[in-house]
Amino acid sequence: MDKPINQGAWLLVLPVLLIVAFSAIVPLMTVVNYSVQDTFGNNQFFWNGIGWYQELLDPTSDLGGRFFDALWRNLLFSFLILAIEVPLGIAVALSMPRDGWRVAATLVVLALPLLIPWNVVGTIWQIFAREDIGLLGWVVNRLGIPYNYTADPLSAWVTIVTMDVWHWTSLVALLCYAGLRSIPDAFYQAARIDGASQWAIFRNIQLPKMHRVLLIAVLLRFMDSFMIYTEPFVVTGGGPGNSTTFVSIDLVKLALGQFDLGKAAALSIVYNLIILAVCWVFYTVMTRMDAQRN
Repeated sequence: MDKPINQGAWLLVLPVLLIVAFSAIVPLMTVVNYSVQDTFGNNQFFWNGIGWYQELLDPTSDLGGRFFDALWRNLLFSFLILAIEVPLGIAVALSMPRDGWRVAATLVVLALPLLIPWNVVGTIWQIFAREDIGLLGWVVNRLGIPYNYTADPLSAWVTIVTMDVWHWTSLVALLCYAGLRSIPDAFYQAARIDGASQWAIFRNIQLPKMHRVLLIAVLLRFMDSFMIYTEPFVVTGGGPGNSTTFVSIDLVKLALGQFDLGKAAALSIVYNLIILAVCWVFYTVMTRMDAQRN
């Protein structure tokens, strides 16, 4: 006879569920409530239905035009970040030592950028990239390359992309390094016996073994880069013009700058759904590729 399972242990999880409901579900429902209403102030709301969503998804409207412009900037930024940080993180992980005191030293150095708060990172690069007092801006201009992130959109994009690469490539490298360390030495010994080249070892042994950690790295970096707010806001404030105004920055401007709670709430719901949908696509495609390999 099977021993009965004590379901009373679920009571221990109940406090956590209540905290999650209070800190996540209740605010979410509040945002949903705001997204279908409008207000003239004095905390007086009236029903607007899906009006804000229709305006948001209409590229010809002012709100829709702002949203789609910012969305394309977000997608471009995330694409650049993934295209740079994933290969660079793999390269750094492959060049890291495998034993000795250098392992601990390398891990500490790589972890340092990850420990710096986002607003501090933005402040560091805001000063570092200044053309008048910043070392980077001064050197680049001395080389004859026009660089001013406060006036030139291209310079602003180069600055925020470089800043993000400096800040987060370490995360990809550490994840890839963990995947490399999990490969048994027998695989490398067999490859050396067969006379495999370094490229063959990487393509047939290391890259397949890093596939799962790369999935995690891509998901984490996409979500974080797509939701980026603090660093570009501190460095450029969304400028020059609107060249670095991402959806998150536009959302804050709507909610706190213009106090359009209905529009901001609808934008935040759509923004969240886009992130969930793209992450689901990433996860589905990469897990199917992993299943086909196995």
